[in-house]
Amino acid sequence: MGNKVDTKQVKKLFKQLDGLPLDTMKKAFPFLKKETPIKSGNARRKTSLKSSTLKIKSKYAYAGRLDDGWSKQAPDGFTDPTIDFIEDYIESQIRKL
Repeated sequence: MGNKVDTKQVKKLFKQLDGLPLDTMKKAFPFLKKETPIKSGNARRKTSLKSSTLKIKSKYAYAGRLDDGWSKQAPDGFTDPTIDFIEDYIESQIRKL
């Protein structure tokens, strides 16, 4: 005689986790844009989210300099604060499950 396992809860959990990467990037993208320094608006305007690959792209030549803290508006850059945001967001979503 074997044990029976109800897989409904596990399947439900995996379904919820499946959407987490896209949901996370959709939340992180506006955060990153807000953290991006603004002088002329070029950096924010040329930052985009490619939802098919879940990648945020900064399509301007000085993105690395801005992310290294070159601007007084964002001395910590924008990548590290966004990574912290993503970690906090994922942790909060997993707690809800």
